[in-house]
Amino acid sequence: MPEWSVLAAALAIGFFGSSHCIGMCGGISGALGLAVPGESPQWPRLLGYSAGRIASYALMGLIVGTVGAFLAVDLAAGLAPLRVVAGLMLIAMALYLANWWRGLVWLERGGAVLWRSVQPLSRRLLPVQSTPQALALGALWGWLPCGLVYSALTYALAQGSASQAALAMLAFGLGTAPAVLATGVAAAHLRTLVQRPGVRLSMASLVLVFGVWTLWGGLGHGDHGQHSGHGEQHMHHPQSHSSPGSEPQSGPHSHRHHTAHPGLDVESGDGAVD
Repeated sequence: MPEWSVLAAALAIGFFGSSHCIGMCGGISGALGLAVPGESPQWPRLLGYSAGRIASYALMGLIVGTVGAFLAVDLAAGLAPLRVVAGLMLIAMALYLANWWRGLVWLERGGAVLWRSVQPLSRRLLPVQSTPQALALGALWGWLPCGLVYSALTYALAQGSASQAALAMLAFGLGTAPAVLATGVAAAHLRTLVQRPGVRLSMASLVLVFGVWTLWGGLGHGDHGQHSGHGEQHMHHPQSHSSPGSEPQSGPHSHRHHTAHPGLDVESGDGAVD
């Protein structure tokens, strides 16, 4: 069963951080939205582009979620270290959106190594003349180096489940879709809007809230630690509430009982001799 709180958080991270997507992915979306004079915007192509991009995000989530599942088993503290890293990445993304710290630029430069091998394939799909072409282009464009995507991937990694991470990245992609689709229709107006300091600061603040919340849970202050403690109490519950007259089924006393009375039928309790 998916954790709806995780999906809601991933959706919100994508939506509130999507001002960053306007600069990264909005250019191609705006190009796809340019219509011949007198015609309506090319909605099938815009939707195909976004669908391909979101599908790539889900695939990334599946990959990092598989890795996270193995790490969660090997790490002594479970998922806590992964959640701490995820929280720090989201906080870094919030500072990036607010233009207070540009450290994620270095991470995007590292991802550019992968993009250099993918970019030639995208050039073959231009100009986009059909919806399948837009779908394929979006799937390739999803691998564009992006600090927001990397932050969301770290959050997906911290889930410790391949399926949950894939769903989280799917929700994240859906959160970014409105901004990217709107860019295709009104690129200039939307770009002007998101460049306003108040708008960027508001979006950055909300991403910061999710980062602090994730970090707080990773440090053991969330519900996960409470559930763990409850489970330990539950494990000791039968021993602490055993009835006074009950006999242990195994142990040294039980062994001496069988040794002293080898001929008794202990299970029947009636002392009958075989």
